[in-house]
Amino acid sequence: MGEVEALQFQRIHIDELDDDVEESDDVHTAAAMIQRALDLHLEWTTTERRPGERQQTPPSSPAASHPASPTKPSEALRRRDPPPYQPLDAYHHAGAFAAMAVEQLECVDGVWRYDGPTPGPAYSTASSMSARRLKAEDADKTPLPTLADFARALDELRKIAASGPVKSFSFKRLAVLEQRFNLHVLLNGWRELAAQKSVPHRDFYNVRKVDTHVHHSACMNQKHLLRFIKSKLKRSGNEIVTTRDGALLTLADVFRSLKLTAYDLSIDTLDMHAHDTFHRFDRFNLKYNPAGQSRLREIFLKTDNHVRGRYLAEITKEVINDLEQSKYQLAEWRVSIYGRRADEWAKLADWFYDNRLSSPNVRWLVQIPRLYAIYRRSGLVESFDELLSNIFRPLFLVSLDPNSNPKLHALLEATVGFDSVDDESKPDGRRLDPRDALVHPAQWTGADEPSYAYWMYHLYANLRSLNRLRRARQLSTFEFRPHCGEAGDVDHLVAAFLLTTKINHGIQLRRSPPLQYLYYLARVGIAMSPLSNNRLFLDFSKSPFPKYFKRGLDISLSTDDPLMLHFTKDPLVEEYSVAAQVWKLSSTDICEIARNSVLQSGVEDRFKRHFLGEKYDAPGNQGNDIRMTNVPDIRVAYRHETLTHELDYVRQQNRKA
Repeated sequence: MGEVEALQFQRIHIDELDDDVEESDDVHTAAAMIQRALDLHLEWTTTERRPGERQQTPPSSPAASHPASPTKPSEALRRRDPPPYQPLDAYHHAGAFAAMAVEQLECVDGVWRYDGPTPGPAYSTASSMSARRLKAEDADKTPLPTLADFARALDELRKIAASGPVKSFSFKRLAVLEQRFNLHVLLNGWRELAAQKSVPHRDFYNVRKVDTHVHHSACMNQKHLLRFIKSKLKRSGNEIVTTRDGALLTLADVFRSLKLTAYDLSIDTLDMHAHDTFHRFDRFNLKYNPAGQSRLREIFLKTDNHVRGRYLAEITKEVINDLEQSKYQLAEWRVSIYGRRADEWAKLADWFYDNRLSSPNVRWLVQIPRLYAIYRRSGLVESFDELLSNIFRPLFLVSLDPNSNPKLHALLEATVGFDSVDDESKPDGRRLDPRDALVHPAQWTGADEPSYAYWMYHLYANLRSLNRLRRARQLSTFEFRPHCGEAGDVDHLVAAFLLTTKINHGIQLRRSPPLQYLYYLARVGIAMSPLSNNRLFLDFSKSPFPKYFKRGLDISLSTDDPLMLHFTKDPLVEEYSVAAQVWKLSSTDICEIARNSVLQSGVEDRFKRHFLGEKYDAPGNQGNDIRMTNVPDIRVAYRHETLTHELDYVRQQNRKA
């Protein structure tokens, strides 16, 4: 887009006046508390943001926000080679890293840390192995915050979110943001459409979109799984796939015991669509069982089974092929590490590497189910500390010596983050309170489940410590992107605001204007799944997605579980299609959401530059290239200027407090 066109749009100017003394006092008090909350967020999450990511505070004022003039003619964008992506090569480079002594590795109050000398990079061309490197001067040198530090910060943030003046202030500011967007579209919608029409080739279907939240075992649609099961039953019926009472069973034996044939199987027989699961997370989880049979889930949808996860790997490759054929879609798949045994990482790495499950269109996240109570009652672990050790110790060991497990080293090169999952609607256990005696993980030996905040802190602290070690070795680092605010207490969102820069779901923000306003100001990314929420916790018509979007929260659309929720071969476009139809989203709206998804994703910096433009990380419309995003500079300038205005307003009122 040219410079003149971007600057010529109608802006809404609001004079902020202090008319009433009593009201002004409340405003000043609220602004001071909001600024304190933003400072806490920045203090705890500074090391979570990678170089090139957008910051909470835009570095330039609205007056300095100029459009990005194309530096290349459109013709030069037509056929560009994508950046290389070969994380599996890390297997062969593992031996180039010098092993570090494990004696300096220790666990203190549930947090693993390495206190030995910081080594320099041992691999001369390490920058070619991962684009998620952090420079040595960006290293996190601050002491790791303790559980007591977290409890105090959490308590302070709870009080801010519960403050009357903050509630009133946030509610009004959010209402102003929403109406401001409505006026912007009314005045400038036709200009945005004209800008899109002026761009050759680009439209919604060929801008990059990332499915920012999808569980790997449910990444295929139900028809795809049905065809795969029928094909295996017909062609590999004599293959031994499981054992029962010490006897080996072939796939045909399993289906005979279920009194099913390939001809009998249908979508209705599989019964995996989530049609009776509202507020029943337990039923939703049971939908992972084809035909209601857990052994079929073990055979077809597990990585650790008698066939070593080969069936799941084969259908995964088929889905990867579909993504690569579509070219413009990427997915971030979650695979589980439970923490029941220390060898889980090695088995997952074997499955990933032996089946060559790397693709430029896929990034992997590891999800940690919060199921300690179940494992403790089953005798699988003796304490919460043991579970944390099973999850994190193997990662520290392979970071100290990548050659100790080259396959795991390769898996971690393809992994961009960690997630935490479970039913949030379950009541929390013991609330984390700084006034109570704090129980450390080694002392947590009972069968009660730790609270959400307790879980979050220990995952955050271990990841921060792990990232510190891997950053020093110029290895890839990981984001923390937990499920949060899908259901349950808004206190979950308080903990996440302190510890993360991106979450999944976030629909409970509708219950807390202060937190919603803070998530807006801090630019916390939210991967939302309205169709999933519709089947579990919130009717589609009540979804806060359109309000969040109008108010300017950093949101993207994701599918969550296509196997249970979607009907087409293209579940992400299905998600966009339903949202666009029901909420009357324009072409500019859905392209903006698609751009958000790329920015939120863990895709490497070089890919984001390829997808969005070389200056994608610049503030305002300096960071937008409409030829690649199909988002008009007008829309990006509006979002940037509005956010800058809100941040400036909070600072001004804070100074008057």
